[in-house]
Amino acid sequence: MSAHLVGAFLEMMSAERGAAKNTIDAYRRDLLDYAGFLSGRGQTPLTSDREAVTLYLDSLYAQGLSASSSARRLSAIRQFHQFLCADNLRGEDPTRIVASPKTRRALPKVLSVAEVDRLLTTAEADANAPGTPAEQAGALRLYVLLELLYATGMRVSELVSLRRAAVMRDTSFITVTGKGNKERIVPLNDRARDAIKTYLATLEPGPFLFPASGAEGYLSRQVFARDLKGLAGRAGIGAARVAPHVLRHAFASHLLAGGADLRVVQMLLGHADISTTQIYTHVLDEKLRTLVETHHPLNQP
Repeated sequence: MSAHLVGAFLEMMSAERGAAKNTIDAYRRDLLDYAGFLSGRGQTPLTSDREAVTLYLDSLYAQGLSASSSARRLSAIRQFHQFLCADNLRGEDPTRIVASPKTRRALPKVLSVAEVDRLLTTAEADANAPGTPAEQAGALRLYVLLELLYATGMRVSELVSLRRAAVMRDTSFITVTGKGNKERIVPLNDRARDAIKTYLATLEPGPFLFPASGAEGYLSRQVFARDLKGLAGRAGIGAARVAPHVLRHAFASHLLAGGADLRVVQMLLGHADISTTQIYTHVLDEKLRTLVETHHPLNQP
């Protein structure tokens, strides 16, 4: 019965909330593990109580699971029980007063502006270097991917799956389909616009901007990440410090450091909640301190 209840919840998440496949798979693993724990106590999701939820979290801690991972599991369990209550399958929600495991949010890894410029310069040089047609095509694709990523701050999944139709007529903007199939329009800077115009002229007809021979029809995130680490090595930057999401972090951090409004950055990144975007405000600490010291009237000589 537990598996049936989990399946019904996941169907709702997919149909009503547009949850991505990776999200659904993660929820399935977490909830089936929770249901297995309840079964060992002679309970089901319909009969579990607050003590069962608390003991489950204690068992995760004993297994060495981090606070952030435990908090993620509790979030899935909480949503699951809210679904059961909303469908009148049970009365009280046993997670209602269960505290989330304490966790400190890690600051994102960020490359400096100079390091990003070095990556872009190296990628552009590779794209213009002589080589076989396949080598030149791969180098140009990587350069365009990098320019688009740093120009827009897209999630890597959004980037590699871009459709050619997402590039607007004059290539000044691009339409990005994010979580929950929500679309947002993001402007392109001159460098990205010029790179994509050059790249489009080399493409054969097809639906995707970065086509590949795999089942999905477009470049995999893993291939992009591998190529990006190789580029980092050629640019003299430690490969461990460079990944597609690091460029997304750099986009947001560098915009804020340059004076961009937090809500504008939220919109560009496709964050539903501004609290998610606020993680990047750490880059403003030094700037704000200097601003206050320079302009506060009591600091004037």
